[in-house]
Amino acid sequence: MNTINKKQWTAIAAIVVVGLLLGLLILSIDKSMPEGEEHGEENHAAAKVDSAEHADDARQAQGPHGGTVYSDGDFKLEILLSEEGGEPHFRVYPFNQDKPLQPVADQLSVQLKRPSGEQQRIEFAPEKAYWQSIQAIDEPHVFEANVTARHDGQTFQFAFSKEEGKVTLSDQQIAETGISIQTAGAAHIISSVTLPGEIRFNEDKTSHVVPRLAGVVESISANLGQQVKQGQVIAVIASTALSEQRSELLSAQRRLELARSTFAREKHLWEDKISAEQDYQQARQAMQEMEIAVHNAQQKLIALGASPTVSASGGSLNRYEIRAPFDGMVVEKHIAMGEAVKEDASIFTITDLSSVWAEIIVSAKDLNVVQVGKQVNIKATAFDSSATGTLSYVGALMGEQTRTATARVTLDNPQMAWRPGLFITVELPTKESDVPVAVAADAIQMIKNKPTIFIRVPGGFIAQPVTTGLSDGKVTEIVAGLMPGTEYAVNGSFVIKSEQGKSSAEHSH
Repeated sequence: MNTINKKQWTAIAAIVVVGLLLGLLILSIDKSMPEGEEHGEENHAAAKVDSAEHADDARQAQGPHGGTVYSDGDFKLEILLSEEGGEPHFRVYPFNQDKPLQPVADQLSVQLKRPSGEQQRIEFAPEKAYWQSIQAIDEPHVFEANVTARHDGQTFQFAFSKEEGKVTLSDQQIAETGISIQTAGAAHIISSVTLPGEIRFNEDKTSHVVPRLAGVVESISANLGQQVKQGQVIAVIASTALSEQRSELLSAQRRLELARSTFAREKHLWEDKISAEQDYQQARQAMQEMEIAVHNAQQKLIALGASPTVSASGGSLNRYEIRAPFDGMVVEKHIAMGEAVKEDASIFTITDLSSVWAEIIVSAKDLNVVQVGKQVNIKATAFDSSATGTLSYVGALMGEQTRTATARVTLDNPQMAWRPGLFITVELPTKESDVPVAVAADAIQMIKNKPTIFIRVPGGFIAQPVTTGLSDGKVTEIVAGLMPGTEYAVNGSFVIKSEQGKSSAEHSH
């Protein structure tokens, strides 16, 4: 009996040990199971939607055509974006009790609401086994969609959202990258065209000094860059031609003295009835002819820039003083000591820099807006300086080689800041308007050759293509693609563009 009891105790102990081992094994397996497997039926049940409630939970398993299935009882729709044919279109496959239905016209519509505030109604046309949207679905594919379908006298509604191409950034990341947020709204814009140009001498106040007489340079008293006064002697030359002119004047003056003396004597004799009146008249005529000869010789000297007063005992007859025609600066000098110069040689160029010309290059397409009398804003390209002026001249001819015309603005230059040869840009206002929607010009990025703005959405940004209008370089009108009050990225938008480019490389429908 004791032996049997020992065997029983041994068996009982073995059973207990095995039971403990099995219990530990079961607990281990239970802990390693994922929570999703434990609640698989619950998740499957949550995937269904009866109507437009809980849009994010409306997605079910992938349908037979690769789309997402949305169901309401036995009625189901499989929705996908298809790029067959080049442009993205919605395709919607209808099912009832898991059997395909024949699409019927005017039984399906989708209302899209985009982050920009734009709302779009999408109409559909029936094909063999599906409805296809008549309109292409423009990117970005970020929107909330409300689907309305009718079948067998009943109306079914579904809702879903899409965030394709969204650049995810937290508020902290936005702050760290220096991205600033602004709101699109109304603005007053003065659009302008920017034209290149150059500062040049005011030709109305520029003189190319020539000697007017050939001669040899004896002295030079003006240097390059020197300010000179009107009438100041800037050079002296010795001229044989001037000596001859002065000699002619001296000779005429001597003959005039003799003629006057003869006239006085003949007048006295005629008055005393001693000589005939004819002798008196001849003496008067001879005196008048000598006066004309003296006056002619003086005018020749004046035309040459020499003094009309000549003294036989005073100085050299060949000394020719060249004087500054007006106050200005010597900007060119082509003369040297001892040099023989011709009468038409340009030996100095003197200009008054208190005013200069801003010459503007105008292409053919801009000629219609460049008009005399218009105000322009002129900016230097080499340093920070600007001025305003009025167009005083617009060329009537186009350059044969350049195919451009020239326009001109006369600028006051009291501080001599505008130096000839300085390159400039000229802004010419073309249109002024109040616009309902405008954004900072810096916010516009070019993506796929389209102007694009990054719109603020919960959790990040999306790229929104827009159509631009007027711009003044700081603010740009948005004609289409953006609603007033929409928040968008300004500074640092290139960072978003970089991130968006990375996600686009992985983009697929």
